[in-house]
Amino acid sequence: MIDWLIPAVPLFKAAHIVALVIWCGGLLALPLMLTRHDPNISIEDYRVVRNASHLTYTMCVTPAAVIAVIAGTWLIFLREVYVPWLFAKLAFVAMLVMAHGWIGHTLARIGEDPDEHTPPRPYIPIALVLLPMLMILTLVLAKPTLAWVVLPDWLTEPRGGQLLFDTPSR
Repeated sequence: MIDWLIPAVPLFKAAHIVALVIWCGGLLALPLMLTRHDPNISIEDYRVVRNASHLTYTMCVTPAAVIAVIAGTWLIFLREVYVPWLFAKLAFVAMLVMAHGWIGHTLARIGEDPDEHTPPRPYIPIALVLLPMLMILTLVLAKPTLAWVVLPDWLTEPRGGQLLFDTPSR
C-alpha cells in the first residue's frame, strides 16, 4: 500500500459513500421526473420540467457517479481488496452504470423530440436501478466468501507491479 495515503482512506470512503447516495437517489428520482415530460402541457411548464431533469442528470447525478467510481477505484487499490465479493459487486456496478446511461439516453430523446418519444413507465427504470443497488448493498454489508467461485490467481493477488506513487521495488 502507499503508506502516505493510508490516512486518506476515510476521506475516500466518505467521498465514495456521499457520491453513491447522490447517484443512487438521483437514479431513483429521474424516472419519476421523466413521467412529468408530457408534450400536452404548456410550453413554459414543459421547459421548466425539461430543464430540471436535464440539470439533475448533468450537474448532479452524473458527477456523483464519476466521483463514486473514482473514489471506489482508489479504495480498491489502497485497501488491496482482491476478493470474489468485490468482483461480483463490480458486475452490479456495471449494471448500475448501464441503467444510468439508459436513463440519460431516454432523457435526451425526450428533450430532442418530445412529440415522438414518450417516457417509459417509472417502475421499469426504477426496477432496473433498484436491483443492482440492493445487490451491491448486500454484497458490501455481508461480504460473503463466495468460496465456490474459482478465480485465477492474477485476479485475486497483486501482480507485483508498481503503483503510480509507490517507490520502485528491486
